Amino acid sequence: QVQMVESGGGLVQAGGSLRLSCAAPGRTFTMGWFRQASGKEREFVAAISGSGGGSTYYADSVKGRFTISRDNAKNTAYLQMNSVQPEDTAVYYCAIGGPAWGQRPGSSPPDYWGQGTQVTVSS
Repeated sequence: QVQMVESGGGLVQAGGSLRLSCAAPGRTFTMGWFRQASGKEREFVAAISGSGGGSTYYADSVKGRFTISRDNAKNTAYLQMNSVQPEDTAVYYCAIGGPAWGQRPGSSPPDYWGQGTQVTVSS
């Protein structure tokens, strides 16, 4: 079992910004986030590989607004969320996976899930 430490989240007004972080000490994986809004299925948001220059992947709905990055020395990934909208309201789950998941992170579930953090965007 991989121990992940998630932080960030909370309440923000539409058009504002928020940053999520996820730390997985001692591990180098592809890291990312999924989100699940009330009454909807969990969906992929973004991911970043742990090697190869840190390739990034985004859902179309967040491209140009969200930026994923990582600090490999800390094995921590960050999701900078800008220009958030009410439709971004959801529980955001940190996701971690090995090389197989990392090849297509938006197309399959990860190997490990975080506990999730609530993001609420008010209009």
